[in-house]
Amino acid sequence: MSQVLHTPPPTTVTAPAEDDLSALAARHGLAVSGARPSLREYVRQLWARRHFISAFSTAKLTAQYSQAKLGQVWQVMNPLLNAAVYFFIFGVLLGTKKGVPDYIPFLVTGVFIWTFTQSSIMAGTRAISGNLGLVRALHFPRAALPISFCLQQLQQLLFSMAALVVILLCFGVPVSASWLLAVPVLVLQFTFNAGVSMIMARAGAKTPDIAQLMPFVLRTWMYVSGVMWSIDHLAKGHSDWPSWLLPALQANPAAVYIDLMRFALIDSFHASQLPPHVWLIATGWALLAGVGGFIYFWKAEETYGRG
Repeated sequence: MSQVLHTPPPTTVTAPAEDDLSALAARHGLAVSGARPSLREYVRQLWARRHFISAFSTAKLTAQYSQAKLGQVWQVMNPLLNAAVYFFIFGVLLGTKKGVPDYIPFLVTGVFIWTFTQSSIMAGTRAISGNLGLVRALHFPRAALPISFCLQQLQQLLFSMAALVVILLCFGVPVSASWLLAVPVLVLQFTFNAGVSMIMARAGAKTPDIAQLMPFVLRTWMYVSGVMWSIDHLAKGHSDWPSWLLPALQANPAAVYIDLMRFALIDSFHASQLPPHVWLIATGWALLAGVGGFIYFWKAEETYGRG
């Protein structure tokens, strides 16, 4: 009697539908790793990590000169040495100090305020591409990095401002109530710097070579921002300038914040040397760069550290 062996029919394994997987993930409270949160939630997460941002910026500032024998003294020496070089080249050799009262306080103020913007943007450009290990290892709002680097540069500027006060007093600039205007100027400039830094952080994350180009861009920007020369004084000696050139130079955001700080600290720098509605211009640049840069950076949150 023969025994017939019946082979069971093959079973077909059907992959669960995507909708089923989505429902399963939602039922257990799972979400896509690294997914971009809503803008409001992103702001909330960033605020919750404000202590990390502050501690990270302070640690970076402390470590910056940890190997140097003079240590944190270089925070003041670097911008002072730059100011000395610019004074010799532009003030003495090129004669830009002629007709500019209190030229040394004028120059040092310009160098310190410009250095804040320049360093913030350069650090922001490398914020993501230079910290990929941290970005890939930990989950946190990536905007914390460019903001913390800007906060680091603000802390460095405050050290430099202490030296600036000494320079102002040594050159006979009196203490006045207008010095209090330095606070809102720094708030507006920090907002502007942070916004531009976030824009450059996103661009630098996608194309790291931008960091090699930025020194040339920033150097050109510095030369048209009145760091070493007075825009108002130079314009008076060039009546043949196109009618649009002077307003364009004065509305340049770097020049706006530099001249506002000069107006706040140096009594010989008068309001007539500022463009009309200068505080509105300064606030407009801060909001445009700060809010626009933040949203622009947030939109690419999912892409940082990948690829």
